[in-house]
Order: sequence, then structure tokens, then C-alpha cells
Amino acid sequence: MLVLFYIFLFLFLFLCALASFVILIQEAKSMGLGASFGGDSGDSLFGTSTAAVLKKFTAYVVGIFMISCILLSVWSSNIGNHKKTSIPITIESNQ
Repeated sequence: MLVLFYIFLFLFLFLCALASFVILIQEAKSMGLGASFGGDSGDSLFGTSTAAVLKKFTAYVVGIFMISCILLSVWSSNIGNHKKTSIPITIESNQ
């Protein structure tokens, strides 16, 4: 179960990087990160009709990111709270 947690954690970090990248490549009102790739403020990185597609994709990625953040939070709190089963010890006294 712990291996599955770490796989999910790796996918969460990848999703975080993907969300950051998708947010940064969107067309901004001013000169943004798209200008560093050689475009001017009027050009989008992938063409002219990608603004709506990137907005929808960003919304889906961020939604999945938020849900996975909550799931990882609950999951990691449950990992540390496993109850240890103890063997009942009875002490007999000799009188």
C-alpha cells in the first residue's frame, strides 16, 4: 500500500509541474512567458485558436490537482494513524 502511495505522490508532483507549465504558456494581457519563446505579446505559443482550449485544459488540470491534493492529504494522515495491535499482558501476583 505504501508503494501505491509513492506512485500517486509522483503523479501528483508531475501534475503540479504540468499545471504550472500550462498556466505559464497561456496568453497574457502583457508580455509574459510566451515572449521568452520568441513571440510578441499578440501571439500565442501554439497558434491563435488555442486560448479557449488552454483555458479548458487548465481548468481540468487544476481541478484534478485540487482533488488529488485533498486525497493525498487524507491518505497521508491515515498512514501515520495506524493502530498498533498489542498483546494483552496479564500480570499475576503471588501471595
